[in-house]
Amino acid sequence: MEHLEDQERMDLWATIQDALLNEQIDQFRAEFLDLHPYDQAKIFEEVEDQIRMQIYTYLSPEEVAEVMEHIDYEEIEPFFTEMDPRFAAQVFSEMSTDDAVDILNEFDKNKVASFLTIMDDNSADEIKDLLHYEEKTAGSIMTTEFVVVKAGMTIREAMLHLREEAPDAETIYYTYVIDEDKRLVGVISLRDLIISEEDWVISDVMSERVVSVPVGEDQEEVARMMRDYDFLALPVVDFQDHLLGIITVDDVMDVMEEEASDDYSKLAGISDVDSPDDHAFTSAKKRLPWLIILLFLGSFTASLIGRFEATLDQVAILAIFIPLIAGMAGNTGTQALAVAVRGIATGEISNQGKSKMILREATTGLITGVSCGVLITLVVYFWQNNFYLGLLVGLSIMITLIVATLAGALVPLVMHRFKIDPAVASGPFITTISDIISILIYFGLATAFMRLLI
Repeated sequence: MEHLEDQERMDLWATIQDALLNEQIDQFRAEFLDLHPYDQAKIFEEVEDQIRMQIYTYLSPEEVAEVMEHIDYEEIEPFFTEMDPRFAAQVFSEMSTDDAVDILNEFDKNKVASFLTIMDDNSADEIKDLLHYEEKTAGSIMTTEFVVVKAGMTIREAMLHLREEAPDAETIYYTYVIDEDKRLVGVISLRDLIISEEDWVISDVMSERVVSVPVGEDQEEVARMMRDYDFLALPVVDFQDHLLGIITVDDVMDVMEEEASDDYSKLAGISDVDSPDDHAFTSAKKRLPWLIILLFLGSFTASLIGRFEATLDQVAILAIFIPLIAGMAGNTGTQALAVAVRGIATGEISNQGKSKMILREATTGLITGVSCGVLITLVVYFWQNNFYLGLLVGLSIMITLIVATLAGALVPLVMHRFKIDPAVASGPFITTISDIISILIYFGLATAFMRLLI
């Protein structure tokens, strides 16, 4: 079914709601289940609590599970809380294991323990196996619902096994091959299984060049690998190459969205991205830590200007150029920062490429600094009819742009070197650092130019 526009979804919902109000269960199920699970989820999020409680009685746990998998994990807890606990436990049992784990990670430990106790033993054990992996690692986003075949099987045996296991598998486009010790030794595509002769042995047909990731690998690196290799799935192994699970492309899309939001929030100087539904107090709590740090850094900038009070007293006109120089420093620093953070996040900057990037940014800073410096020198000269004032401002702009550009590039690299997320070198942070640099350069040169200015 095509993706529905908001108005189409609401029109359909009106029809579905009439069936609910008239307790026409068959009509409701026919209309509602004909929708794509994404559209079902959108309708589900917008209806009143009382209507949702009625929907729970008309749908099976498996059908509700499919809806839940299309709702944002961070907003899903209230829905499971309002369900009957046993029904909620059945819904978790019907969900893909990795999706169930992602949702349960949003709950407090007592609530998780309660659901696991009610759940059937097989589902509970599978979920427990994944819950103990550290968040944002390959282990935390992998699924254990996959199909494996043994290297000694024939194609006929493998196809029979695939037919039995496929209904419960996350994907069957890749079938992974293990040896007698359950070590990952190869992979065979569904296409190769179909076109091969039935009496051929898997070990003769499989590809032994299997790209896998360790269970503790960072999820961002996993996403990068799947992007680079164009995989639909990626196997996860332990230190002895035992196959533990697979990561599918839909999981990676969620990771990329999560990492992008995380980097965006840090670049904005926020501990976490604000949700439109956040209370004002919640939003303030997310923003305050960085603002307080920046407040103290700003106070340091103000104290620096105070140290040059004598210089300002003698040449008061210097004050009008402070915002110009500080603003330019912040702008060029943020530009270099964005390039460096993006390069690190996408893996485009390797160890060998760091020197090249620094040299490029230094050259860029030199070109932009000289260009802006010459331009502002002429502007100030003709405006104030004072060549030395123009030269001072021009030199300050030139040196500031070179240094701020280098700082914007170097700060993320240094943070990355010490295993700190480079996105922490946020826009507001680098802007404040650039302010300090620009003030020191500007007033340092002004003090040296004092005799000529007076």
